Amino acid sequence: MRMLFECLECGIHYLPPEDLHYGDGSAASPVWCSPCQALMHRRGIAEPKPAAAIALIAARQALQAAVTAQASRAATPAVDVRPTRPAKTRRSTAGPTRTRERSRLR
Repeated sequence: MRMLFECLECGIHYLPPEDLHYGDGSAASPVWCSPCQALMHRRGIAEPKPAAAIALIAARQALQAAVTAQASRAATPAVDVRPTRPAKTRRSTAGPTRTRERSRLR
């Protein structure tokens, strides 16, 4: 499972690389998506460290909760709720009717 982040600038959800480093060696941001990160870099705005720390902690907690929930679902066996046999209807529990008995006697 991977961590999912929300960009503080534009509000989209994005998946940065797992090690938070892009292929060219630059660091991925847990605060901004890659287009917003490039824009902020061009403007000379530094990434807010407290926001980055909070985003990483929240993403790790959400990831841990998802892993725990998945493990508990896997450990709980599925309950078979199907009946063992079909339910009895009124017709199936009733004996022979009187009309049949009368027709046989005549």
